[in-house]
Amino acid sequence: MVHGTFALLKPQARNPAVRIALLAAPWLALVALWYAVRASGLINPSLVPAPHAVLRKFFELAQDRLALDIWMSTRRVFVGVFLGVLVAVPVGFAIGWYRNVRTFLDPLINFFRALPPIALIPLVIVYFGIGEAAKTAILFYASFFAGVIVMVEGIGQISPIYVKVSRTLGANDAEIFAKVIVPLTVPHILTAVRVALGVAWATLVASELIAAQQGLGALIQNASSFFQLDIIYVGIICIGLIALAMDLALRAATRRLVAWQDRIS
Repeated sequence: MVHGTFALLKPQARNPAVRIALLAAPWLALVALWYAVRASGLINPSLVPAPHAVLRKFFELAQDRLALDIWMSTRRVFVGVFLGVLVAVPVGFAIGWYRNVRTFLDPLINFFRALPPIALIPLVIVYFGIGEAAKTAILFYASFFAGVIVMVEGIGQISPIYVKVSRTLGANDAEIFAKVIVPLTVPHILTAVRVALGVAWATLVASELIAAQQGLGALIQNASSFFQLDIIYVGIICIGLIALAMDLALRAATRRLVAWQDRIS
């Protein structure tokens, strides 16, 4: 009965018209809700700029500074996530695979990951100044601990049976690592990158509190000083859309790289 149900659902999911409708529906509903809240009187309309006003402001900013702001923020996030995940993968692997390392490092990892990056800004300024290094340090911090946690949990899910079977078949440690552990780890690495990207974009505004002149976080901060709500909305929507585009691209890459893994489609 279950297989029959899935068989009925799959053709509909593959229908292009149905797929487009499913993709568009939540966005249209969100815009409709936005207009409804503004028209309801529950909130002062002057505090909720209309979607068309935000769209108009987007095009105005696109002719001025928005492209540079998007580029600066995207570059900061990319550098922070790249460095964070680059360090998080081996550290997370060591913690997840070796019990003694986990006993030694797990308390420290859980202590530091609970600290919000914004609370570290004064110390970051002292040690890194107010340049790009400081902003990268904040994003690195957020990405590193997010990546480590995902890697530790992922490595912990790898069944020891794979290693035992490989040893039974005569594989040495190097062959087991290269042909068994690494392929099984790839999905967790990609998941760590996805999570780190999300955390980094969520931390972007905090990182750009450090004397940033360009960037979407700086755009939002400057607009808040002058109560320019339409610009604040533009900055927030841009952050969400760029993060969504990166996540979709990473999902597509993940499907290609781990095509051998059984997944529910």
